[in-house]
Amino acid sequence: MALKSTIFKANVSIADIDHGYYADHALTLARHPSETDERMMVRLVALALQAHELNDTCGGDGTLAFGAGLSDPDDPDASLTDFTGRKRLWIEVGQPEDKPLSKACSQADAVVVYPFGSAAEVWWKGIESKLSRLDRLQVWRLPHEQAQALTQLAERSMQLQALIQDGAITLSSNLGSVHLEPVRWK
Repeated sequence: MALKSTIFKANVSIADIDHGYYADHALTLARHPSETDERMMVRLVALALQAHELNDTCGGDGTLAFGAGLSDPDDPDASLTDFTGRKRLWIEVGQPEDKPLSKACSQADAVVVYPFGSAAEVWWKGIESKLSRLDRLQVWRLPHEQAQALTQLAERSMQLQALIQDGAITLSSNLGSVHLEPVRWK
């Protein structure tokens, strides 16, 4: 019998000072049985970092949502879709291969990847030249130790505050806070 995803609920108050975006988001995350708390929380951080695109790109008239994640490799980890159904933003976390990223760039206006984990540098050295031609792609490295610390905030029901300022994000709850400073690779 196949294992089912575990459902997590997150109420996230986002204060993105860099982009003038302030909003509350009630989110549902389905964590695949093979997904770690770290990866799930990185998906949440990636969505928070890109939430301003809801206003900047879609004028507030779009849907920012998590995809099927590990359950469907052809679905983004998170995305922004406008009212016409057009994929405006495709978000991936981890170390995806170049061919799915190339395909994502042909299906969305912009693609953002957030690699994390101890092997991210090795992945980047091996794939950087293959991704150089993808104009719609951005790659933002999340430092390993900072991403790992996100697991301390993971709960089935989360009340989180995300403060984004000077390109960094601080994610806080009653369990503590984690400060992440993404580094742009591409």
